[in-house]
Amino acid sequence: MGTPAESKRRVAFVLIDGLGDVSIPKFGCKTPLQAANVPNLDAIASAGVNGLMDPVEVGLGCGSDTAHLSLLGYDPRVYYRGRGAFESMGAGLAMSPGDIAFKSNFATLDEKTGIVTSRRADRHFEEEGPILCGALDRMKLPSFPEYEVRVRYATEHRCGVVVKGPRLSGNISGTDPLKDNRLLLEAKALDDTDEARHTAAVVNELSREISRILVSHPLNAKRLAEGKNIANIVLLRGCGIRIEVPPFQKKHDLWPCMVAPTKIIAGLGLSLDINILEAPGATGEYRTLLTSKATAIAKALSAPLQTCPNVFVPGEDEHKPGRSDGYDFGFLHIKAIDDAGHDKATVFKVKGLEAVDQAIGQLAKLMWQAESTGNFQYFICVTGDHSTPVEYGDHSFEPVPFAICRLKDFVGAIGGESVILETSLDTFPLPTVKVGEDLNEDIALGKGRNCKQVESLSGDSVFEFNEIAAARGALGRFPGGEMMGIIKRFLKLSA
Repeated sequence: MGTPAESKRRVAFVLIDGLGDVSIPKFGCKTPLQAANVPNLDAIASAGVNGLMDPVEVGLGCGSDTAHLSLLGYDPRVYYRGRGAFESMGAGLAMSPGDIAFKSNFATLDEKTGIVTSRRADRHFEEEGPILCGALDRMKLPSFPEYEVRVRYATEHRCGVVVKGPRLSGNISGTDPLKDNRLLLEAKALDDTDEARHTAAVVNELSREISRILVSHPLNAKRLAEGKNIANIVLLRGCGIRIEVPPFQKKHDLWPCMVAPTKIIAGLGLSLDINILEAPGATGEYRTLLTSKATAIAKALSAPLQTCPNVFVPGEDEHKPGRSDGYDFGFLHIKAIDDAGHDKATVFKVKGLEAVDQAIGQLAKLMWQAESTGNFQYFICVTGDHSTPVEYGDHSFEPVPFAICRLKDFVGAIGGESVILETSLDTFPLPTVKVGEDLNEDIALGKGRNCKQVESLSGDSVFEFNEIAAARGALGRFPGGEMMGIIKRFLKLSA
């Protein structure tokens, strides 16, 4: 058996999208995290060090793309070039220098008034989306035949759109009005260059041609007959180009991998040369298999003892094997909690957090089994990329809790090896919530949480994982750009 100094130090980094929230009156003025029963998250807080993190800076409500760049150590003010490239690359579209891309929604347009009545034609669009994308892929623009248009389905109501050709600029606005019941916008140049004006003209014709193709598609006639929203427009937003940055491994001296069915996050990872792992059944929305995500990360972090999952390559039908020696930094992205915030699904956010907590317990068990061989020393880090309060239904500027601990300290906090080994590895769906369902009083008031507080490296007194408790942590309040430095410092101190 290897000694701790010889063991490979590896980090499971769990990012819960839209994690943070605000106090909710019907929960006794507690946040969903305070109301949820999350013993594994509490154990991480109890076993390690904690803090409150502003993903980019204090007071800034940010998107997931800029937040992720910041957290991974890439200043979005320097490197950000629009989110369209992330979505499109994550959906499987290869991008070359000079291409532009959009993060796009299938939406519903009132053709008589030009008003977008629903920015999301249907959140559950897994069957129709690929078919409609197939109808749009490689479409021709009558006035601009020299341009190639590629369209690929992403997740839910989203797709990636890439335009290839000469004299394209990423410095244009999009067509998305950003709220329902507003006029469809025209793309406009954001600078005084011929390239930007020309690109806006190309994109406006693209928008019209997409609508023409979708209006006549038989799937929309079928949806109309069934009383569903038709998808007769694709909203084009976040025009962007592929960023050029130092690879994550060279910047941080950690071999990274990622499980991210959400295509914009996968595309961001690919832009940083992070390998995207396959995780069967992981979808990037409500109907996802969290156990599959946890298993993929655990296998990647315990290779070469385990077989590392295959990785995704954009623009290719084949997948390639993962790194044979495994990875040092396993990034597990969980999207459903953000969706709950956007959908103002208060009860689901609480129950969804409890399901995430269960998956973290599974991840911890798998890593503990690998650590018991003496070949590895594991760490668990958990945080969010921004707040998505259910009261607001959108991203906000509140900071998010951050916690990191050694796995062996986590095991002590959760109750010992016997407790962690009893964790079931059975797959489970995210909970369903019935219309009008509420939480019982004990859950709503956060009663019954029971976590053993253990001594940590810093003497941190925090033993619950939530926005309020994290403020007492040893790390204080810090910007997201410092996060990777904190993680690497923690690994070094724990050697």
